[in-house]
Amino acid sequence: MYRLFGKRAAATILCAAMVLGATACGKETTEDAATEEESTSLFEEVDESGEVVTEEDKEEEDEEPYVLPEGMYYSELTGEPISEELKDQRPIAVMVDNEKHALPHYGTSEADVVYELMNSTKNDRITRLMCLYKDWNSMEQIGSIRSTRPTNIMLAAEWNAVLCHDGGPFYNDQYFSQDWAEHFSGGFSRVQNGKATEYTEYILSGDLDDKFEKSSYTTTYNQYANEGEHFVFTEYGNDIKLDKKYDRSYKALNISLPFPHNQSQLIYNPDTKEYEYYEYGNIHEDAEDGEVMSFKNVILQKCTFSQLDENGYLIYNCIDSGQYAWYITNGVAKDVTWVKPSETAVTRFYDENGDELEINTGKTYIALVPDDTWEKVIFE
Repeated sequence: MYRLFGKRAAATILCAAMVLGATACGKETTEDAATEEESTSLFEEVDESGEVVTEEDKEEEDEEPYVLPEGMYYSELTGEPISEELKDQRPIAVMVDNEKHALPHYGTSEADVVYELMNSTKNDRITRLMCLYKDWNSMEQIGSIRSTRPTNIMLAAEWNAVLCHDGGPFYNDQYFSQDWAEHFSGGFSRVQNGKATEYTEYILSGDLDDKFEKSSYTTTYNQYANEGEHFVFTEYGNDIKLDKKYDRSYKALNISLPFPHNQSQLIYNPDTKEYEYYEYGNIHEDAEDGEVMSFKNVILQKCTFSQLDENGYLIYNCIDSGQYAWYITNGVAKDVTWVKPSETAVTRFYDENGDELEINTGKTYIALVPDDTWEKVIFE
């Protein structure tokens, strides 16, 4: 289907038709072909909804459907093909120190899902990362490792992940007393990096094998794993364009988050079609290989929180419903809502039609943004 570029195009074509009518039949056919090419260029192709069909759209339509290779399956964390040998292996969730002194990080760019949460109401609301890995046996080094908070225990449980950390406040105890909350606290490798002791603990290759062997935990999913998929991924090879799927969406190439200590930002790279993570004014590069920590999907959840004491300890009220959120991909943001009905239940996201949110395949960044700074989230 094609449409004209407005009144000027219509007038131009009318004039062209009059000229052609007055032209002798003996004219060179090359002139006719040129005129036909000019008139055709005045049209633009549109789809059934009236949207302009771009060359990129045509290329995507022409692509052959992806055939999943034998011995592979689609990861429940990213929706991307990985070895079927990992299918039943549960992920780990690692608490990574996000203080400037802890940089550079190791292994964070290889995480499948990364959460960023305010870790304390003190120190300009410093954040901490929780990084999830499906294929954790392939990791050489992750960290540095720090303590956890109650919210992280509940978020890790959504994935049936074993939480890896080093200690934390006594507020964690009531959650760790639950059978569904499996974790390894401390006892990981120490790396002499010239920093204070609290910045020297890392998960090194072999550490987790040793931890599992000495525990009663299974490396595979157990009875507390949630049924079904955590995310609703689009078909692998498809790329969701939010501004085409929804009537209401917003441009979001640069995202600034209201985490004043870390100055967290996500900046869209049009070449990779991913959001690159920045903090403390610099792009986040992994110390091991220089790889930039980047994400296909960005989810921002508005969430209330309760301060637990005067020391800055807090818990997000992440069991809730009807709260606002943003889903951001390919330079576009979409307003959605979220629901988490219980401590171990999966957080679900819904659009304005009441449909569960479909997201692109790839890595995902999730931030729980305090409700009192939600309006300070900036898109550019």
